[in-house]
Amino acid sequence: MVEIELDGQKVEVPEGSMVMHAAEKAGTYIPHFCYHKKLSIAANCRMCLVDVEKAPKPLPACATPVTQGMIVRTKSDKAIKAQQGVMEFLLINHPLDCPICDQGGECQLQDLAVGYGAGKSRYSEEKRVVFHKNVGPLISMEEMSRCIHCTRCVRFGQEIAGQMELGMAHRGEHSEIQTFVGRTVDSELSGNMIDICPVGALTSKPFRYSARTWELSRRKSVSPHDSTGANLVVQVKNNEVLRVVPLENEAVNECWIADRDRFSYEALNSDERLTTPMLKQGGEWKPVDWTTALEYVANGLKQIKTEKGAASIAALGSEHSTVEELHLLAKLVRGLGSENIDTRLRVVDPALRAADGKAFWLGSSIAALSQLDRAFIVGSFLRKDHPLFAQRLRQAARQGAQIVALGGVEDDWLMRVASRITAAPSTWVQELANIAAAIATTKGVNAPVQGEATDAAKRIAETLLSGERKAVLVGNAAIQHPQAATLLSLANWIAEQTGASVGVLSAAANTVGAQLVHAQPGQGGRTAAQLLNDQPAKALLLLNTDPVLDGANAAAARKAIHAAEMVVVLSPFKSGLDYADVLLPTAPFTETSGSFVNAEGRLQSFVGVVKARGETRPGWKILRVLGNLLGLSGFEFDSSEQVRTAALGSTLDLGERLSNAVASQASSAAAAAPVQGLERLTAVPIYATDALVRRASSLQLTRDGRDGAVAFLPQALWNALGLADKAAQVRVSQDGGEAVLAAQLDASLPATVVRIPAGIPETAALGALTGAIAVTKA
Repeated sequence: MVEIELDGQKVEVPEGSMVMHAAEKAGTYIPHFCYHKKLSIAANCRMCLVDVEKAPKPLPACATPVTQGMIVRTKSDKAIKAQQGVMEFLLINHPLDCPICDQGGECQLQDLAVGYGAGKSRYSEEKRVVFHKNVGPLISMEEMSRCIHCTRCVRFGQEIAGQMELGMAHRGEHSEIQTFVGRTVDSELSGNMIDICPVGALTSKPFRYSARTWELSRRKSVSPHDSTGANLVVQVKNNEVLRVVPLENEAVNECWIADRDRFSYEALNSDERLTTPMLKQGGEWKPVDWTTALEYVANGLKQIKTEKGAASIAALGSEHSTVEELHLLAKLVRGLGSENIDTRLRVVDPALRAADGKAFWLGSSIAALSQLDRAFIVGSFLRKDHPLFAQRLRQAARQGAQIVALGGVEDDWLMRVASRITAAPSTWVQELANIAAAIATTKGVNAPVQGEATDAAKRIAETLLSGERKAVLVGNAAIQHPQAATLLSLANWIAEQTGASVGVLSAAANTVGAQLVHAQPGQGGRTAAQLLNDQPAKALLLLNTDPVLDGANAAAARKAIHAAEMVVVLSPFKSGLDYADVLLPTAPFTETSGSFVNAEGRLQSFVGVVKARGETRPGWKILRVLGNLLGLSGFEFDSSEQVRTAALGSTLDLGERLSNAVASQASSAAAAAPVQGLERLTAVPIYATDALVRRASSLQLTRDGRDGAVAFLPQALWNALGLADKAAQVRVSQDGGEAVLAAQLDASLPATVVRIPAGIPETAALGALTGAIAVTKA
C-alpha cells in the first residue's frame, strides 16, 4: 500500500494505483471525460488535471501513478485554472444545441461546463462540423460534431465487446470517430457505447427524440432474456416504457447489458400486444370478458378430464416466465391429477434430470468467470447465447486464461481460444470420451467410457490439468443434444479429475427457477419432447411460449398441437392464432411482479414498472383464479410474494438446492453412431430466443436480426452444389419438411455439418434440432 495526501486527507491505495483511484477511495470527485473504471487509461481529454506538489505543471489524475508521500491538490487555483482551460478548448468546437440534444439533462459535458466553463466564449471563428454517419438501427451518430474524442467507445469495443468497430481517423482538428469503410456497428453489446459516451455524440436511435431525461420515471427491474439476470433501470413516461439502461451490479452484470436487454422493450409497445381475452368461435376470434374466458377454460378442462382422464391434460411453460407463474402452472396441472408439465421445450434427452429438489446451475458465481485460469466450453454458441458471460470470459482471456472448446463450428468468440475441437454433433460424446481418456492416461485412472486419446484431446486435457481456477461449462447446444445426460456426466467426470467446477450455462432467465419449482414431469408424466411429438395431449396450456418456434421439433410440434381438442395460450402477444382456442393476455415482466433465478442460483425479485395494458393481467393471478374456478386447494394467494414463498420457501439462499449431478446415469453411456451423410447443427439466433426479442423492430433490423434465416454450408458442400455468389439459395429437407434459405459459406464447419437456425418462421417446417438432412441448390 502507498499513502498519499489528497486535499489534506491521508489516503492509502495499492501500489500502482493512479491518483484518480485514490480520489475515488477518498470520495473526492475529480472532473473527467475519458476515464472509465472498466476501461484502460487513455488520458486524452485532460479534464482531470490536478496540482501535484513539486511537479512543474498540472498532471492528469487518471494517468499519474501514486508514490509514497505524494501531495495532491484537486481544488487549488493551479488545478482549477488548468481544468477551466481544458474546458474552454473542449467547448470551442462543440455545438450549442443542448435544447435539442437527447443527452441534455444527463450530459457530463453540460454538467462540468457549469462548474468549469466561462460565461462567454472567446472563440469567434467558425466551428468545426463533422458529417453524420449511419452505423445501424441501434446507435445514432447523427451529431458527431458533439464528439470530444474521449475514445471511450473505441476502447469499449476493443476491450469489452472484443472487436474494434469504431476508431479514430485523421489527426488534429480533423480527427473523428468512425467505423471502418462505412460499416455498421454489429456487436451484441453495442448499446453500452451509448451509456459511456459522456456527451450527445452517440445516442439511442430507437429512443431518439422520444422524451427528455427529466420527464422519465426510473424503476428497477431484471432482464427476462438470458441466464445472467442483468439488473435494469426501466425508464417510463406516460405509462409507456421508453428506455432501458443498466443498473450497476458488480456481481451480476457489472455496468453492462446486452442489446437484447436494452432494446427488446420495443415489443412491449408493439401492435402485436394482446390486450383482451379472446375466444375462437366459428373460426373467428372474438374478444370476451375475463369471466367468460376463464369459465370456458375451466369447463373445458373439467370435461376433458372426465372424458379422457387427467393424463390427457398438459401444460408447457417458457423458462422466461417467473418463478411464481411456473409454480402455479405446475400446481394447477398436478391439482387436476396430471404430471404432464414441462418447460424444457428444446431438451430431448429424457435422462437429463437433476436429482429431486435440485437444479442444474453455473457451478460458481458469475463474477468468478472473470477470474478463471482455464475454461472448457462444451457445445455453446457462447457469444450469441450468453453475451455477458462471453464478456466475462473475454476479460479472463485478456489476463492470460486459456479457453478451450468442443463444438460444431469455429464461431468467433472475439477472444483467443487456445485449442478447439470442431466436430459433428453426433460425435460430441465420442470427442468428450477421448478427452476423458487422455486425462485418465495422464493421471493413471480408469476412464468412464471407452475413448481414444487423440492429439486434440491431449491438448485440451493438458490445458485442464494445469492452472488453478478452472471450469467446465456446458452450453445450450449440448443440453439440447440427444445424449445431453451423457455429455453432462462426462463433463462432471472431467471436472472432478482436473479440479474444475462444472457448470450448465442455462438457456433462459429462469431456467434454474423452473427446476426449483418442479415445473417438470413427475412420475408417469410426459416431457415436452413427448408432448410435442408422438404423445400429444388433448388439453394443452401454453404459458408464454410458442412450441412451434420454441420446441425441439417444429414440424412435429405443429402436428401435435393441432391434434389437441383445446389449446389455451397465456401470452402478452397474439400468439398461436392458427392453433389456439383461447387467448389470455398475460403481463410481460414490466407489468407484473415476480422473480427469476439466474444461472448462479441468485434469486432476484422485481415489481411492475408500468400499469398493465388494456385487460392484461399478471400470469400468476390468471392461474390463481383458474385454480379457484376448478375447485383446487392451495390457490389462496393475495400477492406474488406469497406465491414465491410457497414455491421456494422463506429462505433466499438456494445454494443447497443446486447440483449438476445427473439424477440417473445416462441410458447409453456409449457414443451414438455418427449420422450418415449431411447432419444438422442448430443455433437459435440471438434475436429469436423469446417472444420479446422476436417483436423488437430495431433488433430485427440489425445484422444478427436480418441474417437469421441463413444456412451455413461447409466448403465441400458449397463446392459440390456449385454455389458462388452471395445471393445463393439452398433447399433444406428434413423429416418430410422443406425450407428455402439463403446460403453462406462457413469453412470452419466439418465437411458433413450444415448449420441451420431454429426459432424462426422460415425453418418451422423442418424437424429435429439434430439429425440427418438433405441440401440441394434452390
